Amino acid sequence: MKLHGYWRSSAAYRVRIALNIKGLEAEHCPVHLINNGGEQHSSGYQLLNPAKLVPTLEDGELSLNQSLAIIQYLEDCYPASPLLPKDPVEKAAVIAFALDIACDIHPLNNLRVLHYLTGPLALSETQKLQWIQHWLAVGFSALEKRLQTTSGLYCFGDAVTLADLCLVPQVYNALRFQLDMTDYPLIHAIYQRCNTIEAFQHAAPERQVDAV
Repeated sequence: MKLHGYWRSSAAYRVRIALNIKGLEAEHCPVHLINNGGEQHSSGYQLLNPAKLVPTLEDGELSLNQSLAIIQYLEDCYPASPLLPKDPVEKAAVIAFALDIACDIHPLNNLRVLHYLTGPLALSETQKLQWIQHWLAVGFSALEKRLQTTSGLYCFGDAVTLADLCLVPQVYNALRFQLDMTDYPLIHAIYQRCNTIEAFQHAAPERQVDAV
């Protein structure tokens, strides 16, 4: 099994956590999103992932993109240490929370969007930071309200789920971009608890082979 990713990619971060929780070994194949104009644009990588994004998982003949699809594949093929509840209502709620992050928060602050803001649209670095912080705040405000009814030690009760795998990388990005977390005590507390778990610690960006 091979995981093509970038150390700071929050999508790749999610998958690394899932692999660690399930005790799966994967060769980590760095794809530097900045060097040489972005290695994701290379002809070789485009054969694996025409979208020119990370991560991409290779498992035998399989080549799969999209972090949540990859995690679902791991969940189905390697069901030990499950990341989704069995109850269909609870499962749907966890997936919805994960999608709130993966579909509605993360894409607005993705690298290619930020490059477009400061490139063709000619926004300043200050304006770019304001963009990032604004959309993080909008998304986190909604998540914080949801957690008031679902959280225990983690996003949904006292077991780690897919929701936590999505939340932690997004909070990492928020802290990197200096978002004030004062208004999000539940989010921040869950982030801190998750980071006491070895599977999360080993998945952290700074611990990856390509971290700079």
